[in-house]
Order: sequence, then C-alpha cells, then structure tokens
Amino acid sequence: MGQLADCGWVGSTIGSMHPPDNADTWTGLTSEPLPVQQASEWVALPRCGGIVTFNGTARDHSEGRPDVSALEYEAYVDHVEPKLTAIAEQARKQWPDLGRIAMIHRMGPVAIGESAVVVAVSAPHRDHAFEAARYCIDTLKGTVPIWKRESWANGESWGLEPQHVQDVTAFSSASEATP
Repeated sequence: MGQLADCGWVGSTIGSMHPPDNADTWTGLTSEPLPVQQASEWVALPRCGGIVTFNGTARDHSEGRPDVSALEYEAYVDHVEPKLTAIAEQARKQWPDLGRIAMIHRMGPVAIGESAVVVAVSAPHRDHAFEAARYCIDTLKGTVPIWKRESWANGESWGLEPQHVQDVTAFSSASEATP
C-alpha cells in the first residue's frame, strides 16, 4: 500500500463483520463492503424507539478538488479497536439509556459512491439516538488513526493536514465534537 503501510494496516479485518451475539457494541475495520443495512437492523431493540444510522460514502469532490476519482484508507490498526471501544464507552456515559452502537470503517480502496464508514445507534428516544450518533461519527473522525488518500486529476494527497488525532475524552458532547 502507500506511504502509511508501516502504520499497521495489512489489508485484513479487525473486529468482526458479523454482529456480536452477546454484546451491545459492534466495531470493526475491514477491506470488504460495509454491512450498512445489517448494522442498522442489529442496533434495533424492543426498548429502543430511535435508531439513527450514518452512512458516510466516498464522494467525487473535496475542498478545492472537484474531480476526486479515487479514495484509499489506511489505519494504525493496533490503535483503532481501543479508540472505537473508548468512543462507545464515552457515548454510554453521556447517554446512559443507549441501546446498541455499531461503528465500522472501510480500509483500502473505496470506490466513489461506496460506503466508507457506518455508525448506527439505538436509544429509547430519537433525541439521544441523534445526539449519540453525531457524537460517535465526529469523535471517530477526530480520534481514530485512519488516514484517507484522495486522488484527483492534478494530484493526490493523504489529507493529513486537517486531521490531528485527539483523545476521545476531548469530545464531551455532540455539539462540541462538531468541527
């Protein structure tokens, strides 16, 4: 892979791409297509009336780059699973009534239009489901060591400039997690 291959990504899967049987958090990192529908269905619980699923897809543009043609993600694998677990734990501290949380990210090449990340959260009421899902995706983007390389007609970049990995506890609420 690219210049970040030394960070631990070897093109495999960490976490499970199947929902856990006896847990309330499902996290993962995979080179396979994301199980977006399955994640959304898995978080559903009889006590939870609110489910929010965020499906982040690879887009054909970015700031100053109207013609992005390819995306590739790499990660510091040893740090991804602990960060995802910490995000879920922090979300549960802020919204103790949460049901299930799923956070799964793609690695390797991701075609334009394909899912790059999915976050799904359930809660008894919609307000906590929305707030917690927003917190999870914003905190994931700001704390988990995953890098994106964009390629476009006039070049490519790993996009390291805007991302400075922070500690999960730096994000205390959905409104504060928003850049």
